[in-house]
Amino acid sequence: MGLLSRREFALLSATTSAALAAGLDWASAQSPRRGGTLIIPEAGGGARHLNPAVQSGVATAVPGTQIFASPLRFDANWRPQPYLAKSWEMAADGRSLTLKLVEGATFHDGKPITSEDVAFSVMTVKKYHPFQQMFAPVSSVETPDAHTVVIRLSRPHPALLLAMSPALCPILPKHVFDDGVDLRNHPANSAPIGSGPFKLVEFKRGEHTILERNDKFFIPDRPLLDRIIFRYINDPTAIMLAMERSEAHMLPYLSAPRDTARLARNASLSISDKGFEGIGALTWLAFNTQKAPLDDKRVRQAICFATDRNFILKRLLLDRAKAATGPIAPNSPFYTADVEKYELNLDKANQLLEQAGHKRKADGTRFTLTVDYSPGNEVVKSTAEYLKPQLRKVGIDVQVRTSPDFATWAHRVGSWDFDLTLDTVFNWGDPVIGVDRTYLSTNIRKGVIWSNTQGYNNPRVDELLAKAGIEPDLAARKALYAEFQKIVVDDAPIFFINTLPYVGVFQKTLGGLSTSIWGAMSPMHELHWTTPPR
Repeated sequence: MGLLSRREFALLSATTSAALAAGLDWASAQSPRRGGTLIIPEAGGGARHLNPAVQSGVATAVPGTQIFASPLRFDANWRPQPYLAKSWEMAADGRSLTLKLVEGATFHDGKPITSEDVAFSVMTVKKYHPFQQMFAPVSSVETPDAHTVVIRLSRPHPALLLAMSPALCPILPKHVFDDGVDLRNHPANSAPIGSGPFKLVEFKRGEHTILERNDKFFIPDRPLLDRIIFRYINDPTAIMLAMERSEAHMLPYLSAPRDTARLARNASLSISDKGFEGIGALTWLAFNTQKAPLDDKRVRQAICFATDRNFILKRLLLDRAKAATGPIAPNSPFYTADVEKYELNLDKANQLLEQAGHKRKADGTRFTLTVDYSPGNEVVKSTAEYLKPQLRKVGIDVQVRTSPDFATWAHRVGSWDFDLTLDTVFNWGDPVIGVDRTYLSTNIRKGVIWSNTQGYNNPRVDELLAKAGIEPDLAARKALYAEFQKIVVDDAPIFFINTLPYVGVFQKTLGGLSTSIWGAMSPMHELHWTTPPR
């Protein structure tokens, strides 16, 4: 079976209703077999490059975690498991973590993996990753011998072990990346050498990524597949057709309810909501707070009051998603519901806009705003289109701006060339990793997507996040994050809309799927075909 040509991808209207198929047990009970190719279609233009150390997001993380190994993995119960580190020990005072590396592991070019590579990688992530707080407490990394790593901390860091996960801490070959070239623009980001279960054959941005088995993988007799192909397709309907025809095999992050319902009726496919526990995905409308008129909190609050969250949940998401009311996902232990809910109130919205000095003109409008949305996400596209007539009710003229691919959208938002943008953003398991980055004033970093691209600045928020990031007592952390959530929701740098109803869709003859909290952002060395695809 070859890759689909564009001609073979015919447009097909999505149908509207069906029950979600029974969830798939991701741990295959059948005997694994070697060989075969896995094809994963992906919308939005795919990855900008393949190095998760300097780039966040699913498009980079899913192929990146096949190319690069990390110190630890995590199971379905949030427990760390060995990977490149065969053992680990946190000091009693919480100020150092010692890793013992497996022996004999090599990079794809045959060079041995040593503690120097781990030290280089941790400091690279600390310096360049959009999640600035993730390794902020790391003061130094010591390498007493080739297989021992000691990560020294300036303060306790409750999220450190979670930060050792595949998508967050890829171990880079120092001999490739430590050559004086800016890591954010290093040519090896698009032609990476790692130590994961699969090695790169070809990366064509916007077209495909082709990986093949790493026969010298440090886990014996793994991986099982010969090849994984990521095919980047901008037409979501074409992706549905490819899955239905068994010309694509695994769709790990499907969120559009109508597409889920459509694929649930296909007898060759299984659907599961497992593997997203660590993500904490929220869909939101973000404001450029550095740009008038959105630099006025009253204008931002008005837009929140004018947007009908319930309409989006019921009509656009078919009641398959939960409401998001703040910066921390509802399934997090740190979530609080004690915040302003911004229930629909057009009178309140108009009042706030009048107070902010924005009078209606002869045509009924007050001002014009442009809304962008991340490409390849049909839900946020529909929400962007909904905002145009909805905000017109309070005198805001909304222009919807499309992006041809992810890179274009990311550049616009990262460079602050936007008014409003709709996107889905992850909590990444712990607020220190996936929440702080959006709200810390020290993480306003031009050109870095999924940093504080809103330009939000509140000293009390900075103070609360700093305290919560080192607080060992769970109850005390919850109290700090509760105050943080209340302030952020009132300041309204973001209007929080919904959790994302992610599911994974798989060919039923695909076994060995990950049970990790990270799902497809985990190494796929156990994946195999129980029956080869046609």
